[in-house]
Amino acid sequence: MDDTDTVYDRGERSSVGTAETVLTNVVDPVFMIADETITYANPAARRVLELPADVVGTHPADSLGDRWATLAVEINEMMIGTVTNGSLEVDGYSTRIHRGEDGATIILQQTDGADPADVDRTVKTRAIDEAPVGFSLTDPSMEDNPLVYVNAAYERLTGYSADDVLGNNCRLLQGPDTDPMAVSAMRAGIEEERPVTVEVKNYRKDGTPFWNEVTIAPVRDETGEPTHYVGFQNEITARKEAEFALQERTEELEYILERLEGLLQDVTTAVAGSTSRSDLEERVCQRLVAESAYDGAWVGERNPATDTVEVRASAGRPVDSVPMDTPHPVTESLETSAVVVESVDGSTIVAFPLVYNGVEYGTLTVSSPLEREISERERIIMSALTRAVASGINARETSRMLATDSVVAVELTITDPALAPVAISEATGGRLEYRRSVHRTGDDTASLFTVSGVDGATLLEFDGETTLDVLVEREDRTLVELSSDDDIVSWLSERGINVRSIVADDGSASITLEIPHSTNVRSVVEAVQSRYDGTDVLSFRQQERTGETSEEFAANLDAALTERQFASLQRAYLGGYFEWPRPTTGEELAQSMDVSRPTFHEHLRSAEAKLCQAFFGDDSRLEE
Repeated sequence: MDDTDTVYDRGERSSVGTAETVLTNVVDPVFMIADETITYANPAARRVLELPADVVGTHPADSLGDRWATLAVEINEMMIGTVTNGSLEVDGYSTRIHRGEDGATIILQQTDGADPADVDRTVKTRAIDEAPVGFSLTDPSMEDNPLVYVNAAYERLTGYSADDVLGNNCRLLQGPDTDPMAVSAMRAGIEEERPVTVEVKNYRKDGTPFWNEVTIAPVRDETGEPTHYVGFQNEITARKEAEFALQERTEELEYILERLEGLLQDVTTAVAGSTSRSDLEERVCQRLVAESAYDGAWVGERNPATDTVEVRASAGRPVDSVPMDTPHPVTESLETSAVVVESVDGSTIVAFPLVYNGVEYGTLTVSSPLEREISERERIIMSALTRAVASGINARETSRMLATDSVVAVELTITDPALAPVAISEATGGRLEYRRSVHRTGDDTASLFTVSGVDGATLLEFDGETTLDVLVEREDRTLVELSSDDDIVSWLSERGINVRSIVADDGSASITLEIPHSTNVRSVVEAVQSRYDGTDVLSFRQQERTGETSEEFAANLDAALTERQFASLQRAYLGGYFEWPRPTTGEELAQSMDVSRPTFHEHLRSAEAKLCQAFFGDDSRLEE
């Protein structure tokens, strides 16, 4: 196109000739390199560098010779999105390099004071018009800084023709989801007469949204005053969508990890608090379907007489007994003693075997309302959960703890490094707190601990006879699984002793045991002392295992919460904040309470902490 086709004249002043001057100042020999291949070279670059007509697609060394080695180093040392002076030696020209995400653009600018009238403006105009990125010029001397030039790539990118946009401000590309912060950044760059690059959602003429990487820079005259602003537009929709998808996936994974850790803690608490096997299984199923990820959960056990897997407990989606000769995730899990995942009628079914010390107790099966991938992390945590359930079932079947509510609580301290938590705390400097024990598919037993004061990488460096696996690492604590031949929890459990707590710190462990009143307490303590050196008894006390009603629990919790904490928790729950995906945000809930978002989250976290502390029996912390 010629200059009269590309320059807008509003009558306030003639832009014909001005555009030629601007293009002369802006458009110079330009070539682009990506993956050590020349991908573009305008006519001026081919002429000045004496490049062949078929240079596109060739290696830069073929045309630039030894100069390419230096240029390649300069490009590789640049950060993406930066511009720097290069050392490419071309008589009468200086070199500017722009490092983009997809490669580098090299611009040669004249330095020999040649008369602009001698420059081939027609070639330069054609090069700009045919450039693969959007190019535009605005005139700040005119009202509202309108567009006075756009190239063909700009027209293709936006769907607007030159006639549509010339004379208008570039804000015509903005729409309902355009970020005001990006717009403000561009405005500030123009006001401060400096270059600026932003990523902004724009809209084509037909209303289609796209992501635009926009670079705006002033074009100055010989006095240093900006006469125009040049804009480069590069569509980055695919990259932004990939970034958003990654961010969404990351948030989803973080949510899954947080949810599953809480689920594991809740289920293991249900295992410890259940009064019978049936009660345990019912509570586990109810807790599982409380998760939005699952719409059904059931425990099944093989009946040899009927050769079916009969339903012992269920929640959510109705289920029926399954004949063993029927292809089904449950039957396959029992036959293989492995986790089985299958998609059935648009749902995902996952069956986990319930096995303790080689004894089969059936399967725990969950169903997801949608076909989805079960991550390895979710399998690991759910397998740990299943082992906890199997362990609980075994305890309900064999433990003497079910025979009485009268127990003797014994508090001990142990400093023998033969006890794994003692050795780990001494070696790593971490504080270990026992959560629950789980039983693997084989005969070995593992225990879950939360560790504070040390990161997961340091824990994995622990070198001892105990196997340490990091399950979930959080900012302030790490959930680990310990397994060894010398597991104190398993050893005591086989003797009908319940381990209430283990806290190990700085090479010393404090342990609280619950021993049935009918058991010879002294013989148990002597057995522990014989097994572990450095065992001291801190206290004995007789007590009855008691529990509070749900009304008492709610009343105690309500008394512990402040008014703001209660309001935050209530609004978050009623507003669906704990659902996924969330129908509301913390910002919206904060506005509804007329507080800042950080203040809202502080109240909510405090309320959640008190709720968990009450639920897990840590009443002493409710007053904090």
